[in-house]
Amino acid sequence: MIQRSCFRNLVQSFRVGSALTKFGGYNSYTSQAASSLLQVCEPSGYSDDECAAMDWDNLGFGLIPTDYMYSMKCYDDQIFEQGQLSRYGKIELSPSAGGLFEGLKAYRKENGQLVLFHPDQNAIRMQIGAKRMCMPYPSTDQFIDAVKQTTLANKRWVPPPGKGSLYIRPLLMGSGPILGLAPAPECTFLVFASPVGNYFKEGLAPLNLYVESEFHRATHGGAGGVKTISNYAPVLKALSRAKSRGFSDVLYLDAVNKKYVEEVSSCNIFVVNGNVISTPPTNGTILAGVTRESIIEIACDYGYQVEERRIPVDELLDAEEVFCTGTAVVVAPVGSITYQDRRIEFKTGAQSVCSELYSTLVGIQTGLIKDKKGWTIEIQ
Repeated sequence: MIQRSCFRNLVQSFRVGSALTKFGGYNSYTSQAASSLLQVCEPSGYSDDECAAMDWDNLGFGLIPTDYMYSMKCYDDQIFEQGQLSRYGKIELSPSAGGLFEGLKAYRKENGQLVLFHPDQNAIRMQIGAKRMCMPYPSTDQFIDAVKQTTLANKRWVPPPGKGSLYIRPLLMGSGPILGLAPAPECTFLVFASPVGNYFKEGLAPLNLYVESEFHRATHGGAGGVKTISNYAPVLKALSRAKSRGFSDVLYLDAVNKKYVEEVSSCNIFVVNGNVISTPPTNGTILAGVTRESIIEIACDYGYQVEERRIPVDELLDAEEVFCTGTAVVVAPVGSITYQDRRIEFKTGAQSVCSELYSTLVGIQTGLIKDKKGWTIEIQ
């Protein structure tokens, strides 16, 4: 039997619906509202006119699940659909939702062998990030084993040689109930994968970057060096604005002096002058990229002098080359950077330092160049 107060609400809903129907105004929202009421007004064994049986004198600030919750969704059109009440309980969540995450790739060699690039470094970086975010984390062996299993289970989705790669996303999220400000009492680690091609729509064409002076992505003492969704959300406003103006991505400056180059929205940056390659240091506001470290080592092997130092944005005016690195972008040449309405162009093409480093890295990743550094792991 439906409770009295709930029944009154339901009757009132139908009365409103009938009135709207009479005047031609009844719509799907009214129908869904009535349906929602019918759903939540199931027999519950108590009257909602009464207070719940609680020790109200000793009520603290912790999660106590109540009877109902309300939910509605918004999609690409940015219009929220009509929501509804439902019993308090677990919700469905996409595995690709946000959290503390990693990104690495699996490649298919010419002989069909599958290979992973530097999964141990991704495991270590997740552990460092998890400590910063007060989260438990899988061991390096657990991490690599999960990545291997996911890759092999999805091996038919690894593109043919030269056609792309399988992007693998390990994700660590707080999944336990919490109301106050404290670490999640339960965390879930999962891994999923997706075949991918080039990250930027330009493909391998040079990027056109815009130097952002209004918005900042990270500050000292924050989570700028942690690969978590909270580190990427601050770039969305500036990135959307830059792309609407025709730029590929945004180059951010430090939040204190607003004059030193930091990184691009999703990748690290390098500046080339002669035999010297410079890149900003990972001092807490910049993500320590796995590809970044690999390129530094390859560049040193080729005899380049690599400097990790603060780079004033004005130095870009005299730079010969600029390129970006990251798991998703690999090694991407920068064709131009626009700073304070001034467009600066850089050397690109087959004879560039960027092209040389890109060819070597990809050669190691795909097995075309023998891996003498132990960066790759073959799986079968």
